[in-house]
Amino acid sequence: MRQFHGIPIILTLYAFVIQPAFSQSLAFRALLNKTYDSDFPLVYPEQRELFEKAVVLDTREKEEYAVSNLKGSRWVGYDTFSMASVADIAKEDTVIVYCSIGARSQDIGKKLKDAGFQHVYNLYGGIFHWVNEHHPVFTPDDNETIKVHTYNRVWGMWLKRGEKVY
Repeated sequence: MRQFHGIPIILTLYAFVIQPAFSQSLAFRALLNKTYDSDFPLVYPEQRELFEKAVVLDTREKEEYAVSNLKGSRWVGYDTFSMASVADIAKEDTVIVYCSIGARSQDIGKKLKDAGFQHVYNLYGGIFHWVNEHHPVFTPDDNETIKVHTYNRVWGMWLKRGEKVY
């Protein structure tokens, strides 16, 4: 009887070819699954059609936004967030919120939904996942950059690409 010796080959392929194609680790996915409410809608970086029609709101602090942000996004903050900062957005518009990993943005997204916004989505994995998946970020004056504010050194462990700024 022949034994199948392909298991080491499969594991090697997974470790060096397949797994790196997905920049997020199992630990990061577990963190996100624990962080997100199951009933709050998520949007993924590859859902370009949704981004094209959405108002994108950065819910990080001003110093984080100043380092880099998603192109065309608008800073609304977290600690300083106020509904006045979104008063010009129609409640029927599609809104995407993001932060570093999605925890703060989910909180702001809930406030928007409670205020009557109908189509609010949280960016899966936040700006960290966005950059890890090779999507560009920009300075407030629209210059592409590789820098990302990681909130602090502990949270910075989840950013695998780009230059970390603390």
